[in-house]
Amino acid sequence: MGLAAGIRTNYGEAVGKGVDLTLDYSKAFANSIWYILRGNFTYGKAKITKYDELDYSGIAPWRSVVGQKVGQTRGYVAERLFIDDNEVKNSPLQQVSSGSGLYQAGDIKYRDINGDGVINEFDIVPMGYPINPEIQYGFGGSFGYKSFDISAFFQGQARYSFFLNASAMAPFVEVFTGGKKGNRAMLNFIAESVWTETNRDLYAKWPRLSPDTGSTAYGNNNNFVNSNYWMRTARFLRLKSVEVGYTAPTLKGVTPRFYASGTNLFTISDFKLWDPEMGGNGLSYPLQRVFNLGVQLNF
Repeated sequence: MGLAAGIRTNYGEAVGKGVDLTLDYSKAFANSIWYILRGNFTYGKAKITKYDELDYSGIAPWRSVVGQKVGQTRGYVAERLFIDDNEVKNSPLQQVSSGSGLYQAGDIKYRDINGDGVINEFDIVPMGYPINPEIQYGFGGSFGYKSFDISAFFQGQARYSFFLNASAMAPFVEVFTGGKKGNRAMLNFIAESVWTETNRDLYAKWPRLSPDTGSTAYGNNNNFVNSNYWMRTARFLRLKSVEVGYTAPTLKGVTPRFYASGTNLFTISDFKLWDPEMGGNGLSYPLQRVFNLGVQLNF
C-alpha cells in the first residue's frame, strides 16, 4: 500500500549580477541649521544558465528558459482584435487555453509564431521585463532650523512588467461576497474603450464582452491568457512620506514636539490605470494615502 507521486527534481542554475549603492550625508552649522541627505539605488538581474526542460531547439527555441532572465514574463503575441468572422475562419486555429470555447469578431487574434497553422503553447514567447523590478531606489532627507524640522522621502521602481488580470476585472461577473451574490462593476478604462458591434475598434483596450461559456464565470478564455495585449511595463516615483515638526521649549522636564505627516502623497508613473504597485488587478485593495497629526512628549 502506498501513494504514487510524480518524481520531482530541484535542478537549475542562475547567475545574478547587480550593484547596490547607499548614500548618507549630514552636516550641522553654528546658526542652528542642519540637514541630512539619504539615498539608495539597487540594480540587479539574474539569468538562467541551466534548467531541466525539454529540448526545444528543433521545434520552438523561444520556449527554452535557458539564457532568459529569472522571472521573465512570457505570453502570446496579440496582433489586434479579429475584424469579422470571415477572418476568424481564415486564420490559424487558436487553442491557447483548454477552455477557450468559440471565438469570433472582436476577440483577440494571436500570431502563429512557428507557422504550423495552430496557435498553442509552442507560440508563447518571452516579452517585456521580469515580474520583479530590476531597479529600485529611494532618496530623501531632513532639514532643520532651530525648533523646526522637515523630512521627505521618495521611493521608485523601474524595469518590470506584469499582465493585467483580465479574468479578475471582467465586468458583470456574478460574485459571492458575504453570502450574497452581486455583479462586478465595470472599470472606467473598459467602458471608455471596449469592442462592441457599434464600436469595432480593432485596438480597443478591452475585447468583445462575452457570456459565461460554462468553463468559466467570465466568458471566453481565448481573451484572458497572458499576451502582450494585457502586458504592461511600469515605472514609478512615489513621494512616500513627508513630515513637518516643531519642538516646543521644555516645560517642567517635558519637551513636546508637534508634527504633521503624510504617506503615499502622490505618484508619478507612465502607468495611468491605477497604482502601479497593485500589479495587474485594478479591483484589489489600493494603497492608502494617510495623514497624521500628533504630539511627542520627551521626558
